[in-house]
Parts: sequence; C-alpha cells; structure tokens
Amino acid sequence: MNAARYSRFAQVGASIFAGLVLWEIAGFTLSQTRMAPVLGFGARPGALTRLIDFIGDGEFFVVVGQSLSLFCTGFVIAIAIGIPLGLAMARFKTLRIALETYILALYVTPMAALIPFILSMFGFAFVPKTIVVVLFSVFPILYNTLEGARSLKPEMIEVARAFRSSERRLWLDVLLPFTLPFALTGIRQGIGRALVGMVAAEVLLSNTGLGGWLVQSARDFDMAAVLGAISMITILGISLMAFVRRIELRYAAWRGTAS
Repeated sequence: MNAARYSRFAQVGASIFAGLVLWEIAGFTLSQTRMAPVLGFGARPGALTRLIDFIGDGEFFVVVGQSLSLFCTGFVIAIAIGIPLGLAMARFKTLRIALETYILALYVTPMAALIPFILSMFGFAFVPKTIVVVLFSVFPILYNTLEGARSLKPEMIEVARAFRSSERRLWLDVLLPFTLPFALTGIRQGIGRALVGMVAAEVLLSNTGLGGWLVQSARDFDMAAVLGAISMITILGISLMAFVRRIELRYAAWRGTAS
C-alpha cells in the first residue's frame, strides 16, 4: 500500500513538474514575440518568485489571515446549517415538503446575482461576506446529507425502535453514523464552492484578503502577483479537499466494515 501511494505521489509530482516546465518554456518563447501582450503570457511559473517576495513581507500573513477567517467562519456556519437541516428534512417528511421548494429555488439561483442584494441589506462588513460564503457552500452539504439520510433502510430504524431507542438515541446511534460519509462528501464538494464565494465576496463587497490582492494586482497589470494569488487559493483548496477526503475514506471504510 505504501509503495503504491509513493508511486502515485511520484507520478503526480512528475506530471506537475513537467507541466510547469512546458508552461515556462512556452511562456518565455511567446513573451519574445509581438503577440505577448495579446496572449497574456506575462505570468509564467518562474514569475512565482513574486509570490516568494510577497511572503517575505508581513502583509502576506495579513491577507491570508483575512481570507482564512472569512472562509472558516462561513464554512463552519454552512456545516452547522447543512448537516442538521439535512437530517431533519430526511427524518420529518412534513419539514421536507415545506422547505424543499425554497431550498431548490435558492440552489438554482446564481449566488453571484444575490451579492448586490446582500450588499444593499448588510453593507460591506464581515457579516455580508460571511453570508455569501455560506450561501455558496451550504447546498452541497445539505443535499448530500439529505440523500444519505433518506437512503437509510427502514429496517434499521425498526430494529432501533425494537430495542426501545428514543428519538435522540436514534439520531446519535443510527442516523448520524450512517449519514456521516455522505455528509463528508458534501463537505468536500462545498470547499470549492466556499472558496469561490470567499473570492467573490472579497472582490465584489470589499477588496480584502486574497480576492482583494487579486483585484489590486490585476489593476496594476502585475500578472505575476495575479498568478501568485490564484496559486495560493488553489493550494488552499487542494489541501483542504485532500484532508477531508482522507477523513471521508476512513469513515467510508468503517461503514463498509460495519455493514
């Protein structure tokens, strides 16, 4: 298993390295032509030295801290809403019928279109930006939890009832453990959407964090800094998704063993 894992890491690393080398060569070659301004090859992987210089500046940690604070606050709230509401909608049919239409309407609405409305209601502060992140990320968590809980076999509930389980113990001992792998899948999917919401909020509501750095760099035509900001957001997203994926596989394996 370890050999296969190391082999996979080596293949992925070699692929990324080869892609960066080809990108650098192509960017350098085309930057010497008259088409360079049109093609926008000013941002090459070698230009990431600009990111290294920015890390040496204390402002980098302020920028990343602002984005992480916004992301974590909004995403934790999305989890706190999505998982309990998904379980409740699966458990109580009346609640599901009452809320399903409204949730579906919000889900299919482009979240970016709601930002001006949120701006008019709450202004430019931290709270409206958090609301944007929540709206972007809550629905994958909610729907995966809902569908996972609805897939619970009625026989499992009947057995729990036969052992005189209360509603609280039914949730804690049967419903939540069975649904957890599905909820973790929704959390993993929600990470990417939360990052999109974070950047959208920082760009459209107030130029702070990585989104603000991205906007300011684009205004200054500093393509190296733009690439650096995008790279930081990408690294953050990949790292978080890989972390949740490991937890998801662990609980999915537990579920398979238990069944």
